[in-house]
Amino acid sequence: MRRWRRILLAVGAVVVGILVLDRLLPPPLGRLADLSVTVTDRTGRPLRVFASGAGTWRLPATEVAPVYLEILTAYEDRRFFSHSGVDLLAVARAVGQNFGAGRVVSGASTLTMQVARLLEPHRRSWPGKLLEPHRRSWPGKLLEMVRALQLEARYDKRTILDMYLTLAPFGGALEGVQAASAAWFGKSPRELSPAEAALLVALPQAPGRLRPDRLPEAARAARDKVLARAVGAGVLSEQTAREAMTEAVPTGQRPFPASAPHLAEFVRARHPGALRVASTLEGGLQRQLEDLARRELPGLVEHGGLAVLIVDNATRTVVATVAAPDPHDDSRCGWIDMVRAVRSPGSALKPFIYGLGFDDRVVHPETLIADVSTRFGDYAPANFDRGFHGELTVREALQMSLNVPAVLVLDRVGPARFAERLRRVGARLVFPRGTTEPGLPIALGGVSVNLLDLTTLYVGLARGGEVVPLAFEPGQVEPPPQRLLSAGAAWQVRQILQGTPPPAGLVPAGEVSRRPVIALKTGTSFGFRDAWAFGVGSRHTVGVWVGRPDGTPSPDRYGRNTAAPLLYRVFDLLDDATTAGPVSAGAPEPGAFRAPALLRRIEAGDPERRPISLADPDRLRLVFPTPGLVLDQDDFGGGPRPAITFSASGGRRPLTWMVNGRPLEASETRREVIWQPDGPGFARVTVIDGEGRSASADFQVR
Repeated sequence: MRRWRRILLAVGAVVVGILVLDRLLPPPLGRLADLSVTVTDRTGRPLRVFASGAGTWRLPATEVAPVYLEILTAYEDRRFFSHSGVDLLAVARAVGQNFGAGRVVSGASTLTMQVARLLEPHRRSWPGKLLEPHRRSWPGKLLEMVRALQLEARYDKRTILDMYLTLAPFGGALEGVQAASAAWFGKSPRELSPAEAALLVALPQAPGRLRPDRLPEAARAARDKVLARAVGAGVLSEQTAREAMTEAVPTGQRPFPASAPHLAEFVRARHPGALRVASTLEGGLQRQLEDLARRELPGLVEHGGLAVLIVDNATRTVVATVAAPDPHDDSRCGWIDMVRAVRSPGSALKPFIYGLGFDDRVVHPETLIADVSTRFGDYAPANFDRGFHGELTVREALQMSLNVPAVLVLDRVGPARFAERLRRVGARLVFPRGTTEPGLPIALGGVSVNLLDLTTLYVGLARGGEVVPLAFEPGQVEPPPQRLLSAGAAWQVRQILQGTPPPAGLVPAGEVSRRPVIALKTGTSFGFRDAWAFGVGSRHTVGVWVGRPDGTPSPDRYGRNTAAPLLYRVFDLLDDATTAGPVSAGAPEPGAFRAPALLRRIEAGDPERRPISLADPDRLRLVFPTPGLVLDQDDFGGGPRPAITFSASGGRRPLTWMVNGRPLEASETRREVIWQPDGPGFARVTVIDGEGRSASADFQVR
């Protein structure tokens, strides 16, 4: 009796010791937590896949083709679903074969034991060098068996199989069947054919020696061996196996998606621990935009960069973005996210100054305002071209982006009030160091803001003056909108900007049926450091920045000749409406947007300030072409006899049209006429109304 008691105590001590060791040394699952993160577009297709912390492509296991699982278990572990982690029959067979041969000729590793090895391939989880589980030694195999028993005691078979499907090596930095299937075949593992499944079963046996891109014959032989074993196990028919053996093995790995790197990093950081994060981007459009950015960048700014943001006006979602064409290009500071970098906006804030002026009834689009040399204390703004244009309408002043008129209106609106209004709707303004309060220079770029916030403001123009933060992820709750402008003022600003002359070499939408109507505004910061362009279309708003991320100047590169042409090319990728005419969304009711009372002076008693008055609504104006416009024949039809449509507004009929001093046909008395140039060269068009008033413009055809 005493002897049996000692035996029971010894057995109990062993059991307790095993349980204690099991709790002290549980299976290490750290590698399962270190997985690649995938950021998808709005349809669920991958946009960017991030490498794991170990630098490998390690994707979690998902749905797998049944044929792959059947071939895998038939080749690696026929009794996987019946043993407890260690296949004793396989162990007995391997011991007998190895003992008879005097060397290792057969193994007995189960899939569970392989998982144990994959969980800690380079760690000592037990004292003693011989007990490292990655060594082909009996102590190492013993530890694998112990680990396998631990795994089987804790997890079901499906979970253990998922561990294998996630961690198995498939050559190079590929780990897991999901990454392997995408890299070698460009498809999901649920779509694997028998030949593809057999190759992926073979690769983990010796991933370095069986890589099909380096040793295709070895990979083919290993695959065919797996197929033959599958036939013997009754998994595949001989006919299916023979057909599979005729298939070629892949010759290279497909790269993992790497679109929208900056936005993907931003979205991933908002969801720590998530393995799959969705964005609002449209995958096809995103790739088109990136291709366009890479093509256009070399001709824009030397050693410079660009950023583009495309927003759906109705849903305020970002559908495509480029923060830098190449995040790995150190010469262009590609790692900097220029969508969120703060820069001087130049003239890009002017539309909102005028919009507040409209709401305050300080000015009206047809109010006359003087563009002359004017001082505001110590501040004397000048125009981009260093000249002045005299008396003109507010509409023309905004379309020409003149500086003095914008400062005059801001002086009436109030720079502090204007800045506070922008802050209230979410624009993050950064003023120069030492600035105590906003001043008039804010109208011309005396503040810093980023492309994201500026584009958000322009989306507000499309949404009737209401500003809402842009969304980067589907399902983001839309916060209550903040009103920047009234619907009438926003409508007026958009309508004015639709009349902004296009950049050289481009013609308005009315001249090219495929080009959408765009409310365009450009901007250039001091010293040619930043070139901006913003366009509001019927469905989308686009913001563009071009410059050098390090802030160094780019002489002769400004918004109109650098950012605006790129903006038009971006709109060519979109499906915005192409019908000409003013925008209608948010149009004011008749009489709701009244002109202000006539103003004799901006500030009474100041002889330096010039008068503002309401313009004659019948004033004759030449709408197209605008002075200095350069027209490419391809843009308006091409061919041997291209046609250009001249357009005028105001004035009293009949109208007389003249080109280079010669009148067109007598019947051409309409507000729009068609003229066919003889060929390239310079021309001057003049229109004269019934009261003798005239308007002219010089332009070039090339």
